[in-house]
This record gives sequence, structure tokens and C-alpha cells, in this order.
Amino acid sequence: MTANHDNQHDSDSENAGHALPSPGFFARVRAYFLTGVLVSAPLVITFGLAWWFIEFVDSKVMPLIPGHYNPVYYLPEGYQEYGIPGFGLLVILIFITVVGWFTTNFAGRALIKLYERILARIPAVRSIYGAVKQILETVLANQSNAFRQAVLLEYPRRGMWAIGFITGETKGEVQNLTEDTVINIFLPTTPNPTSGFLLFVPRRDIVILDMTVEEAIKMVMSGGIVTPPDRRSAELQAKPRVSAKTYEDVDVLREKENIPVLVSKHPEPGNENTDDKSREDA
Repeated sequence: MTANHDNQHDSDSENAGHALPSPGFFARVRAYFLTGVLVSAPLVITFGLAWWFIEFVDSKVMPLIPGHYNPVYYLPEGYQEYGIPGFGLLVILIFITVVGWFTTNFAGRALIKLYERILARIPAVRSIYGAVKQILETVLANQSNAFRQAVLLEYPRRGMWAIGFITGETKGEVQNLTEDTVINIFLPTTPNPTSGFLLFVPRRDIVILDMTVEEAIKMVMSGGIVTPPDRRSAELQAKPRVSAKTYEDVDVLREKENIPVLVSKHPEPGNENTDDKSREDA
């Protein structure tokens, strides 16, 4: 018993000798400062941007309101220079709502058709107006699937993956020229997700992600620093769903058999055996 006790005492003394030194005063102050930055910076930036936006809208809207209808006019002297923060934004929201209500009746629809006919006769304006209207109708429509799902796709080559967003199903000439069912994918850039590339990707080559669009945008903007958690079950997390090896094998077979990447779905009359003859000659 005495020997065991002595050995335990010696081991405790040895562990105490190798214990990590406690951080110094300046190290603790630095850690507290960084923690304070992480906590306060998002709040300050959020409220700062919101306050800047409110002041910007107020500065543009409030001067347009006649003096007798402006509530600032009725404030006590000394407070008029401060104004009423957010009143201009409230006026804009009410105005947009009234415009939406007006356009739902017969007179509003007739007025819209009138000014659209006028804009259609102006060469430069009609292109801008038509593009902006189509984009807003696509994004704000209740039945729209624009930016409703985040996907994973191979880009810019096999074995490299990127996050994209579904903007709709491909239609028209692009879809008719392709054999597979193609999906419109917007591939954003980092850290500015408002710019990017439009890709037409076969449906079978995309993987739907379980993360939300907001989480995917945060991951893109942060350059991967902010990574959302995987909410799938442990069993699904242990089973990879995608692999580049399958596609690499397909590419190798294409090269061996000299098969072109783009094959016409409807060959022209008299050219049905063109590909077979070219292979035989090769």
C-alpha cells in the first residue's frame, strides 16, 4: 500500500511538473478582446447598415412630402432637425402597397398596358424594362422555384465540386439541342455571390443539398469559413453519394471508342451513318 501510494504521489508530482502554463495577463486580455469582437461586430454592422438604409430612404422621401402633411412640421422647435427616423421608409412601403392594389383593378391594368406600349416604342428603354420585369416576375412569383434549392455539381472539372443554385428548368433551343433533361444552375463567385456563371447541367449530374439557400450563400460568401452542420442521419453521413471515378471511366471509354461528346438527336437525312463511317475509317 505504501509503495503504491508513493508511486501515485510521484506520478502526480511528475504530471504537475509537466502541466501547461496558465496564460499570461496579456494573453487573457487578447482572448477577451477577440471574443468581444465576435459578439459585438455582427450587431454593430447589422444595426449600422439598417440605420444607414433608413436615413438614405428618409433623405430622399421626406423632402417630397408637402410641409403641412409632413409630421416633422408639427414637432416642437429644436426637434425638427432630428426628424422621425423611418417615416420615409414607411411612406414608401404604403405607396408600393397602394400601387399593387391599384393595378389589380381594371383601371390599373389599362394604365399598365398604356405605359408599356409607350415604353415598347423607345429602343433602349424597352430592352432594360423588359429584362428587369422578367427577372422580377421570375424571382418574386409565388410559383417560382428560383433559388429555392442549393445543389452540388462538378466544376470546373471532374473531381472538383462547387455549390450552385437552381434557377429553373432549361427550355427552348438549349433544351431541344441537348439529349438529357437540363437544369439552369447559377454558380456564384466568392465572396460576391451577386456575380457568377449560368450553367446548363443535366439533372443526373447535380446533387440536391439538404442545407438551405441562406446557409449555402453564407458558405459561399465566407469562402467556406462558415460551414452549416450536416443535419442528415449518421447512417447517411457515412455513405458518400457522389464520386468522380464513374465519370472518369465514361470519359476514358469515349476516348477509346472515338465517340464525340455532342451527338445529334436527329441526324439529317443521308447522314445517319456518317459517324459509323468515320469510326471505320479511323
